[in-house]
Amino acid sequence: MNTPNPIEVSSSQPPLAASSKRLVPWLIAVAFFMESLDTTILNTAVPTMAAALHVAPLSMKSVLASYTLSLAVFIPISGWMADRFGTRRVFASAIGIFTLGSFLCGVSSNLHVMVAFRILQGCGGSMMVPVGRLTVVRTFAKSELVRAMSFVAIPGLIGPMLGPIAGGLIVGYFHWSLIFFVNIPIGIAGLILVYMHLPDYREPTNPLDVSGLILFGSGVALLSYVLEVFGEHTLSGREILSLLAISMALLAGYGFHATKTTFPMLNLILFRIRTFRAAVGGTFLTRLGIGGIPFLFPLLYQVGLGFTPIQSGLLMMPQAIAAMSLKVIMPRILARFGYRAVLVSNTLIIGVQILLFATIGMGSPVWLIVTEVFFYGFFTSLQYTSMNTLVYADVSESQESSASSIASTVQQMAISFGVASASLVTAFFVPDRHTSGAAEFIHGIHRAFLVLGGMTLLSTIVFRELKKGDGDAVSQRTEVHTG
Repeated sequence: MNTPNPIEVSSSQPPLAASSKRLVPWLIAVAFFMESLDTTILNTAVPTMAAALHVAPLSMKSVLASYTLSLAVFIPISGWMADRFGTRRVFASAIGIFTLGSFLCGVSSNLHVMVAFRILQGCGGSMMVPVGRLTVVRTFAKSELVRAMSFVAIPGLIGPMLGPIAGGLIVGYFHWSLIFFVNIPIGIAGLILVYMHLPDYREPTNPLDVSGLILFGSGVALLSYVLEVFGEHTLSGREILSLLAISMALLAGYGFHATKTTFPMLNLILFRIRTFRAAVGGTFLTRLGIGGIPFLFPLLYQVGLGFTPIQSGLLMMPQAIAAMSLKVIMPRILARFGYRAVLVSNTLIIGVQILLFATIGMGSPVWLIVTEVFFYGFFTSLQYTSMNTLVYADVSESQESSASSIASTVQQMAISFGVASASLVTAFFVPDRHTSGAAEFIHGIHRAFLVLGGMTLLSTIVFRELKKGDGDAVSQRTEVHTG
């Protein structure tokens, strides 16, 4: 029996109302902001929460790790869920579960209950980013995708900037539970607007690949756990290597399984597409360097230079301001130069910028720090927008959900790898963090910047695989040259 494609059916009917179409990026952006703010605002409150729950601060690691593990397990099935139940229902459910999890975390009275509710919160968060991106991809034509994605990406930069400031203010003047309650009014408003204005896209679905979900979910969850505890002394080196080997075996098992099953959970055939392969591979490698910067800057500002948490947060805000103020220029840059030229040159620029961060020290004027961070914010935002949109350049409509799931899974793992690599490099250059003085700490972080900058420079190799015309349908580069 031929089942009509809901996307095709909707395109033959009156198109999505212009007002609703304009609201789609805002709805997705608000959800992204809520999620990106959550982790950074929570980090600031960890010592206070540990005292209130009568546990050691190190024990609070499980509160942070449980959320990451939940993301790693459930992101891979987000595309299937959206196709099966519709983007509106799944995205609204994600916001609702995330908001409910936030409320329950705020009223938790002990650590174990909070961990359980953080897992619930992660179930909702795991659906927000991939289903949100998928909705944007299906709402806007490829020629409009860069502009829409550049807008949606901004909250991912604003949240981590505002998090330390908001967390510091809440812990300093209010009860720690307000950290979680901040999400509630945003989530309720988002739910109402999603049901009113978010389009409901569906695709015919195949049976859920349960075996693949178990193999891949277990492998990714175990790998995420290893990255969370990497560099700490809770596990021995042998135990970490053993867990790493098991996770790699599970992921390899999924790779073998995916080639043998008719309907794999994640369609690895997509990696045969050059633009998709470069975008996903480039996202992973680039974030190994970039992903550690939000971890290093607070350490440099607070431990090395002696700034307060609020001052530290304010010094990181120019990155978000640059992303917002220059978002209009980004589509023009891609249209003028194309993906290959932008990604290769932009990655080199970011690598050099990270190397220059190693010059920030005790005598650095604030205006110089603000200037460096501002330009870094612009080029990293251009990088994220370029990589996120290139993912969909050559995939078909039926492959979009799988592409979104794979890209989001890789991005989540890359963020974890980035923080772990930054933590490891810093620990290597600052062997004793308890007795080292500010000068020694600054020197160690400078060395870490040099290593991460070098890693970023090397990641340009993956973008050299792109050809000159790749992604022109998205960047509109052909239109610029022929018009």
